[in-house]
Amino acid sequence: MRGLIQRVTEARVEVDGEIIGAIGRGLLLFVGVAQEDGEADAAWLAAKSADLRIFEDEGGKLNASVGEVKGGVLAVSQFTLCGDTRKGRRPSFSGAARPEQAERLYNHCVDELRRRDLPVSTGRFGADMKVALVNDGPVTLWLDSREK
Repeated sequence: MRGLIQRVTEARVEVDGEIIGAIGRGLLLFVGVAQEDGEADAAWLAAKSADLRIFEDEGGKLNASVGEVKGGVLAVSQFTLCGDTRKGRRPSFSGAARPEQAERLYNHCVDELRRRDLPVSTGRFGADMKVALVNDGPVTLWLDSREK
């Protein structure tokens, strides 16, 4: 399972001109599900995202997690994270999970984040979404459960 995390001061996602999810300070987490992923990968991505120390502590060092700064998480499904760009100019998405598997594991990741008492907003799985954010730092990190 792949995750692209951006530390944000605010983020929102719109579908058909309607804001369906928004947060203030926190993490924007794009989630990509590969064919070989399972519930353990979703749980790992949620735990790793929640526990990353990428917010400043009182001394100005990156030493606090999203929960410690009382931040939120906006989780957005994004199958293109599983794109393979090694050959040619057109990405291949053959490694991405089928929609029913991907939606189930995306929802499992969201549930795991909520179990950690984090306020979580979401996009809409499979929808054409417009995502707006203010990247803080910028701090952007790539997570892959195959590289843990």
